[in-house]
Amino acid sequence: MLSRWVSGSSRSLEREYSCTVRLLDDSEYTCTVQRDAKGQYLFDLLCHHLNLLEKDYFGIRFVDPDKQRHWLEFTKSVVKQMRAQPPFTMCFRVKFYPTDPAALKEEITRYLVFLQIKRDLYHGRLLCKTSDAALLAAYILQAEIGDYDHGKHPEGYSSKFQFFPKHSEKLERKIAEIHKTELSGQTPATSELNFLRKAQTLETYGVDPHPCKDVSGNAAFLAFTPFGFVVLQGNKRIHFIKWNEVAKMKFEGKTFCLYVSQKEEKKIGLTYFAPTPEACKHLWKCGIENQAFYKLEKSSQVRTVSSSNLFFKGSRFRYSGRVAKEVMESSAKIKREPPEIHRAGLVPSRSCPSITHGPRLSSVPRTRRRAVHISIMEGLESLRDSAHSTPVRSTSHSDTFMAHARSSRAESSERVAVISDEMYSPADSVLPTPVAEHSLELMLLSRQINGAPCSIEEEKESEANTPTATEADEMGGEFRALCQGVGGSGGTQAAQVNKFVLSVLRLLLVTVGLLFVLLLLLIILTESDLDIAFFRDIRQTPEFEQFHYQYFCPLRRWFACKVRSVLSLLIDT
Repeated sequence: MLSRWVSGSSRSLEREYSCTVRLLDDSEYTCTVQRDAKGQYLFDLLCHHLNLLEKDYFGIRFVDPDKQRHWLEFTKSVVKQMRAQPPFTMCFRVKFYPTDPAALKEEITRYLVFLQIKRDLYHGRLLCKTSDAALLAAYILQAEIGDYDHGKHPEGYSSKFQFFPKHSEKLERKIAEIHKTELSGQTPATSELNFLRKAQTLETYGVDPHPCKDVSGNAAFLAFTPFGFVVLQGNKRIHFIKWNEVAKMKFEGKTFCLYVSQKEEKKIGLTYFAPTPEACKHLWKCGIENQAFYKLEKSSQVRTVSSSNLFFKGSRFRYSGRVAKEVMESSAKIKREPPEIHRAGLVPSRSCPSITHGPRLSSVPRTRRRAVHISIMEGLESLRDSAHSTPVRSTSHSDTFMAHARSSRAESSERVAVISDEMYSPADSVLPTPVAEHSLELMLLSRQINGAPCSIEEEKESEANTPTATEADEMGGEFRALCQGVGGSGGTQAAQVNKFVLSVLRLLLVTVGLLFVLLLLLIILTESDLDIAFFRDIRQTPEFEQFHYQYFCPLRRWFACKVRSVLSLLIDT
């Protein structure tokens, strides 16, 4: 009896899995889930922990062993979605950026969105002019340390905080000036609200970039915002398509296609190539979810979408949440006492680390593959958050980094892009790619394609997995050849022909099968005496009666006449 109880207990323990979720303030929430627990269960636990009601804007992101990002699907089992071994590590992030973040009902929701956009600014996803960057950083400073105090804040105090991937002394002075003269008296909530209002006006607000290549082999980033589909190259937005102009999105393999409806009832297709088929599928699913969330009026209008034109081929996906309009209507009905917010204050975080030791460097040191572990009191936590961000350039001031910075400062002064007076441009140093190691490789590849030199040590570190400049040119050539229908080996062409023939045969078989089924149904409706409610309703419709007497009966008589004539000929012969 005791052994049976012990074995039952051990089986129940084996069905529980530990999950650690990193929150937006860099704290961690740990819980256990059952093997069959849905993603919605874990998400509800997190929202209850955060005392969050306006939760439809948020999601849980994780990275698989192949370094590909995914959003946790709430209708599926948590354990089945995880391909890694337990314990599982995930991140709580903003999934759908509010169209107007200042209009959110509760302060706790605005604070969480503020933390997310602060991360976007730090990791180089939110691009802006230098004047806007200084104002946003000043808002962060006011929210975290309060009013300027001459006794507490000595000269150069703003340089102790890293708001951007890299910045200049001129920008630091501008941040301090705005903080001293323009923001005095603002509470943290007011500063955060003003920060959100300013961030909302920027072109790259809500951008979560997906690295791709265009048909010419040039590096690009695709993103979905509250207002539409965006294509970025370098620091410029080259395409912006509103959601009501997006007709369809599909993918096959690494190829992602987006069709745009024009006013003249013409459709224009945009084609891009993702690094892997998994990345392309993730891009497609993000597009389907964003379009449904921002475009539709009701969640009842959501339909299952196929990734291919042929219904029997490709992936099928359906957005399972509420849409933006329903979320806003639900938020307006919230009536409760505002929950207490525990702000991080002066505690440094990975999203805005504080530098408290060593002289300020004019540029942020280069990215490392391994995380640099420094205590919180020394200014940085370890750089572990690779689920929603690019690997950031560490601001550690250890001896190794200091030696490297001193030796390479003179050599790299020409090639390091410092913020100019017109535009804050972090993409040259920090690309908003998916995750740590994979994103480093894509960053180096992009810089090589664009002609930007990499340091010798960076090339050595990435030699095993990163293509060289020659290989990058060959990859670009392959993309161009694929788009132009030219080039490729005979074996590849033969494989493509075989795939095409198989697709045509499948289409023919399915078409013949459908016609056969329709013919059987038509014969049953017209010739049988089955008195079934479904058939009776169809027979009584005016359309069916018109079809029966004007088309089917003459066709039946003609067919019977032909059969009789053929039989008579056979009998005579």
